[in-house]
Amino acid sequence: MRSQETMMQLILEVAQKDDNIRGVAMNGSRVNKNAPKDLFQDYDIVYLVRELEPLVKNRQWIDVFGERAVMQTPDEGHLFPDHREHGFAYLMQFTDGTRIDLTLFPVEYKEEYFSQDKLTVILLDKDHAFPALAEPTDRDYWVKRPDETCFSDCCNEFFWTAPYVAKGLWREEFLYAAFHMEQCTRAMLLLMLRWKAGILTGFSVSVGKCEKYLQQYLTQKEWARLQACYRNDSIPHTWEALFEAISLFRETARFVGDALGYPYDEEQEKRTVTLLSRIQKTPKGAEHLAE
Repeated sequence: MRSQETMMQLILEVAQKDDNIRGVAMNGSRVNKNAPKDLFQDYDIVYLVRELEPLVKNRQWIDVFGERAVMQTPDEGHLFPDHREHGFAYLMQFTDGTRIDLTLFPVEYKEEYFSQDKLTVILLDKDHAFPALAEPTDRDYWVKRPDETCFSDCCNEFFWTAPYVAKGLWREEFLYAAFHMEQCTRAMLLLMLRWKAGILTGFSVSVGKCEKYLQQYLTQKEWARLQACYRNDSIPHTWEALFEAISLFRETARFVGDALGYPYDEEQEKRTVTLLSRIQKTPKGAEHLAE
């Protein structure tokens, strides 16, 4: 795998040699002092250009960056059609393990670009026309303190979606149950755990994309319990994961509620858990819910 020094030299050399490219910026984890450093960090690079079309129409120029294993051009895809208003991206995964997410952005919209992300540094400004940027910070990604309504909504969504999981499991509709466990119920558990991390740190940290740094703010026991919530490789295991998720959610929500002065609806939890237990005990094909 190529070194950071080698990659940065290559990225800047390509820009220096092309008069159409007027500047280079970098954002993402490589400019975030709080992000762990490792060999798989992407190079999130932006070339600010006079004209997009020559660099989009003729794509041989990107071959200089190395042998690609796979590439995406999300701004022209149909599977995920939510394309950006300006700019064009080449997301390039190279065979040596290096990855560059290279975005071309019209230099005429430079003010718009530089206002989007505080995790940005300027690497090259040929025309000395870019605004002065503050020191990069991940402040925009810090855990946000929830208000009481948001806290209540999270609790309600957790217990509202848990019966979806239970009914799917009872019907042996495994994919339906797994979807709601992943996308709805467990998502609310992660949100509550994120708020707990915020409370423990004065709401001054980011837990990262997909909560990848969340483990740092959990006890070993909490982390083991959270991992147990992901055992959904079978119907019996998903039942176990569901009830473990409820137990962990209960403890975390009480902690968050107490810390922020928000009430936790004990009766909502009690009624829902009773319902789930009855669903689990009901024989397949029964006409009435078990007592």
